[in-house]
Amino acid sequence: MTDLAPRPWLSDAVQKRIDAIPLGRDPSARIEALAHAATVTHDTAFNLNPATNVMNPRAEALLSSGIGARPSLGYPGDKYEMGLSEIEEIETITHRLACAVFDATHAEARVPSGAIANLMVFMALAKPGDAVIVPPASIGGHVTHHGAGCAGLYGLNIFEAPVDADGYTVDVDSLRDLAKRVRPRIITLGQSLNLFPHPVEEVRRIADAVGAHLMFDAAHLCGMIAGRKWENPLTLGAHVMTMSTYKSLGGPAGGLIVTNDADVARRVEAVVFPGLTANFDAGKTAALGVTLQDWRTHGEDYASAMVALATALSDAATAEGLTVYRGTRSHQFALDARALGGGQAAARRLERAGFLTCGIGLPLPEISGDLNGLRLGTPELTRRGVTPADAPAMMSLFARALREEPEKIRPEVRALRTRFTETRFCD
Repeated sequence: MTDLAPRPWLSDAVQKRIDAIPLGRDPSARIEALAHAATVTHDTAFNLNPATNVMNPRAEALLSSGIGARPSLGYPGDKYEMGLSEIEEIETITHRLACAVFDATHAEARVPSGAIANLMVFMALAKPGDAVIVPPASIGGHVTHHGAGCAGLYGLNIFEAPVDADGYTVDVDSLRDLAKRVRPRIITLGQSLNLFPHPVEEVRRIADAVGAHLMFDAAHLCGMIAGRKWENPLTLGAHVMTMSTYKSLGGPAGGLIVTNDADVARRVEAVVFPGLTANFDAGKTAALGVTLQDWRTHGEDYASAMVALATALSDAATAEGLTVYRGTRSHQFALDARALGGGQAAARRLERAGFLTCGIGLPLPEISGDLNGLRLGTPELTRRGVTPADAPAMMSLFARALREEPEKIRPEVRALRTRFTETRFCD
């Protein structure tokens, strides 16, 4: 029997890990056991990764409802296959909910991921060789906007936006000069770390002056926007907004595109179908619909609670002697990880104690072999019932895990974690 071949383009560490995972005699049983073990891992740890969340159980159940394997080629009222009238309703209701939640007139949910949402917009609004201006990685610009991601793979000519003096977002005056020089078809905003608002209105004026479209990547901010705790980029002037649906939004893994521009919607839909998607996962669309309805009924409370907890944890981290990077007005914050051995090194250490995090690059002096920041967020903690009153106790354990043997802290972390078993802000 043939087996997975070694890949010489991978690092030694990656290949070693893959080699250590055998097929086994009963792969199905092993996969089932691993899936159960993965839930235990997350249910006994504090997940501070802002890129993940837990779903409404009603939404999660729809992922295994059986409709995800039903092909649904085409638009409602003109499907290629038969027996899809119920799925047509699910698709349409979900699109209506997306419009209601994000104050949009057009929505596209037949999107496999946030990365593919970005690709769909790039393909709709530009052609290979066209210029785009994107946030650089130094301020959290996502790889999908860069050369190694879908923008580069599609063949766009990528220019990194100048950075403001604070090192957080784009420099508007310098961006204006760059846009006049390179005449981009698209300018993007939105980052993997969003602590304070970005200059959407100013960048829209720059885009208009050079005939470009402004795309806002709300992969991380979509929950804050849905909960009305972050000003809506569409209202501020973005032509189109993309997002992942499983981070602060708390839905299934996937993507979503919304806009108030009919021409943009027409062009995006032509890329989506018959371009990049023939069929789509109707079970995931149904789960997204239930998720979006939760935001209609609980969104403001959920988003407010996320911000309050992020502020409390940030303050508690400072009280523990950790260096918080600039503070926050969102559900995310970051620590300067240079004194912690690097962001990923700190994340691996914290995992041993029961805190799940990840590193990120910050506009600070770099450190060799690692990221200089640690990114933290509150979507999952908040949904599990953690409140600002719990922040000092949690951050005390967090700080101890960075200074003591993490395994010795683990029992205390598990004991505290048992208090938070809810799934809040959903029906």
